[in-house]
Amino acid sequence: MVSSDQRRRQLAREKYARQQERRQEARLKARRRNTVIAASLAVVLAAGGAVYASVTLTDGGSKGSDDGAAGTTPTPTASESTTPEPALTVDKKATYTMALKTNEGDVSIAMDAAKTPRTVNSFKHLADKKYFDGTKCHRLTTDGIFVLQCGDPKGDGTGGPGYTIPDENLDSLGKAGADGSVTFPAGTVAMANTGQPGTGGSQFFLVYKDTKLPPSYTPFGKIDAAGLKAVQEVAKAGVDGGATDGAPKKPVTIEKATVTKK
Repeated sequence: MVSSDQRRRQLAREKYARQQERRQEARLKARRRNTVIAASLAVVLAAGGAVYASVTLTDGGSKGSDDGAAGTTPTPTASESTTPEPALTVDKKATYTMALKTNEGDVSIAMDAAKTPRTVNSFKHLADKKYFDGTKCHRLTTDGIFVLQCGDPKGDGTGGPGYTIPDENLDSLGKAGADGSVTFPAGTVAMANTGQPGTGGSQFFLVYKDTKLPPSYTPFGKIDAAGLKAVQEVAKAGVDGGATDGAPKKPVTIEKATVTKK
């Protein structure tokens, strides 16, 4: 049975989603795109997470990623920015903690606002609006890259907050090697994107095992030991249907997300 608290969170999330949809519709009516651009966007949306949605775990199917074959990088779907990025209100000298209460265990993520102020600010803005509450971690990859991707209100890799945020802290993991990649250590939390600069939204990925990726995904947090173990247990169960890229066999739902100043 759904509790009154769960129902309240669901209603709040649905209200926020409706507000974003109304803003998007108004913006689209104000500036009509030409047929070619509209058609291209439709293809991207149909591909879902197949675009390089940074950890854009390239969902398989999208073209044009620099990283190689589909399914080798974490990624959210490209979408038009229809809502202004939230005003910067976080303390850029502080450390913030994002606490994710999930059905598979609690995950605590330390975030440095000095290095990624706009990313941290966006997560606090969304968490305060209960945007992540009740959402699924929709994607697990277990071959080549080792991440669990979350943050999509739709649960299919195509959702976002209606605005995008710029890349930050891209040089923090060192200089790219000859293969164009850097190592994202286990425990790293980074933004997914569409494979293009400045296209982060609400989707992010949790690295549960050292993973090589291009330095084009904003690393903004570090998972605590207990949280990393919980994610590794989900990964150990594998992908639903036995594939190496898809919904986790152990479904993961973010029951509640909060961001607090440390």
